[in-house]
Amino acid sequence: MNITLDIIGYIAATLTTASFLPQAILTIKTKDTDSLSLSMYSIFTLGVLFWLIYGIYKSDNAIIFANAITLLLASSILSFKIYNTVCKKG
Repeated sequence: MNITLDIIGYIAATLTTASFLPQAILTIKTKDTDSLSLSMYSIFTLGVLFWLIYGIYKSDNAIIFANAITLLLASSILSFKIYNTVCKKG
C-alpha cells in the first residue's frame, strides 16, 4: 500500500479513536450515563466490532488499530450505561 495512504489512515484512526477519550474518561470518572443513549451506544459498539472484524479480514492495520481501541472505549461506556440502567430499574 502507498505510504501516504497509510499515514492518512493512521491519522484518521488516531483522531476518531481519540474523540472517544473525553467521554470514556468522564463516564469512568463520574459513572454518570443518564444523558447517554443506550440504543445509540449499543448499535455503535456493534458497528465498531464489525469494523474491527472487517479490518482483520482485510489485514488493514489502521482499521484494526482504530477499532480495537474504540471498541474498548465504547464497550466501557456501554457497560456503565447498561449497569446504571439495570440498577436504576431494579
